[in-house]
Amino acid sequence: MQAKSGIVSRSVSSVSSSRFGSFFARLLAILSVAVTIVMVDSVNAEAEAANPKYAGIVVDAKTGNVLYSENADRLQYPASLTKMMTLYMTFEALEQGRIRLDTPVPFSAYASAQAPTKLGVRAGGTITVEQGILGLVTLSANDAATALGEMLGGGSEDRFAQLMTAKAHALGMTRTTYRNANGLPNTAQMTTARDQARLGIALRQHFPQYYGYFSTRAFKFGSRTIRSHNRLVGSVRGVDGIKTGYTRAAGFNLVSSVQVDGKSIVGVVMGGASTPARDAQMRNLIATYLPKASNRGGSSALIAQAAPAPTMIETPAPVQPKKAQQMAKTITAAQPVSAAGADLSLPHKGPLPDARYQVAETEVAYAETAAPKSDNPLVAQPMPAPTKVKTMTFKQQAAVAAPKPTPASMPSEQGDTSVDNVTTASTTPSPTRAASTSNGPTGWVVQVGVSPSRQMAMDLLESARSKGGKALASAKPFAVAYAAGGDQLYRARFGGFDDQRHAVNACKALKKAGIKCWAAAQ
Repeated sequence: MQAKSGIVSRSVSSVSSSRFGSFFARLLAILSVAVTIVMVDSVNAEAEAANPKYAGIVVDAKTGNVLYSENADRLQYPASLTKMMTLYMTFEALEQGRIRLDTPVPFSAYASAQAPTKLGVRAGGTITVEQGILGLVTLSANDAATALGEMLGGGSEDRFAQLMTAKAHALGMTRTTYRNANGLPNTAQMTTARDQARLGIALRQHFPQYYGYFSTRAFKFGSRTIRSHNRLVGSVRGVDGIKTGYTRAAGFNLVSSVQVDGKSIVGVVMGGASTPARDAQMRNLIATYLPKASNRGGSSALIAQAAPAPTMIETPAPVQPKKAQQMAKTITAAQPVSAAGADLSLPHKGPLPDARYQVAETEVAYAETAAPKSDNPLVAQPMPAPTKVKTMTFKQQAAVAAPKPTPASMPSEQGDTSVDNVTTASTTPSPTRAASTSNGPTGWVVQVGVSPSRQMAMDLLESARSKGGKALASAKPFAVAYAAGGDQLYRARFGGFDDQRHAVNACKALKKAGIKCWAAAQ
């Protein structure tokens, strides 16, 4: 028995040793692969930094401090980073009530013919605004970007590009010029890494209610499942977007936003030699500079929090051409989307102040002087003294001149550079219930948006009241009608504030809840 017992013991020992050896071998293999990946990423990152087309920047999104910069102000081609501004303009139109997420976006023959990547919608077909947003952030769909641009530009992508350029300069992106909505090659379309970092921060700060779309991993488009091109989302801790881009002339571009452990940065890599090299450089920048970012500071003012989008978003199939025309006709009267109907008064450079003061229903508006939150000009700049600004709408027929690129860097531009005449318009609203009188309460008011119908304005106010808390407990919601570009729109406002201070405090409470607003003297 003792002999048998010894044999059994040796057998068990042999099996245990064999299992341990196998486990140790597997562990070594895993570690070897991990070390190899790290070494490859390191080599790719070093090679990328030495690339003559390379430009990069990392900004602490809480303080505005630049943590890293290389060729950050050199003119580069944006490629599909252009779609970040297309999305900014789309989010702005949504917030103003000029369009909704379910608004049909018609595809012209020109939009349908754009080069891949694309959704592949035929001329005469439509998608929803939400499908367009998802197509841009995941597939980087060129046809969807052009269709959105044409819709928001009153039927003209060229006009939309001029509005994009004007908005970029108003945000402080002084070296950026746009020529189309999707980023396909155009030698006059230029930007810088610093300008793209500013735009990334502006998207988070100004539209937290829509920013979650940038973290979408995939969405259902009819019977297709479209997955995101952004490989860092879901693979690098804290990365929640924003956008990739590539053309042969531009190289491989990437803007990434990172939020983790109370710290937040925005990084930009432009002119990359390949997708792996670009991604490796961004991983390297995140690993190096995220630990150096501040976990204190003006996060509530410089960058807004947004709930992440679902991993998979399902959308209905695109509308076929036969139904598209009727749907477009149905929405034209109720939901104007032309550029002429937009509020084109632009903010000063830098982040928007906590409140904007405006003399309601007049031609003159005044902007609050806000103290800078950072010495770095990328994110925060001193606001100039109050300046008179005329309220404007633009005629649909003519084009607005866009700033010309630097002659040394780009060829001379061609085409019409005439400037539209500026006009103002108002109308007398139709009578309705007491809460929505023609002029509303006198004194100070808080405006939260513009809608194409009175009911939508009141619904917007009801939604805002639920998020405003005590600051809006005694406020009175009302809608004011006005004409813009031949369409009647409605300003959604709260009245009944005792003085300016109460109105401003209410607006601040709404901003903390992610709702843009401004205080005005009625």
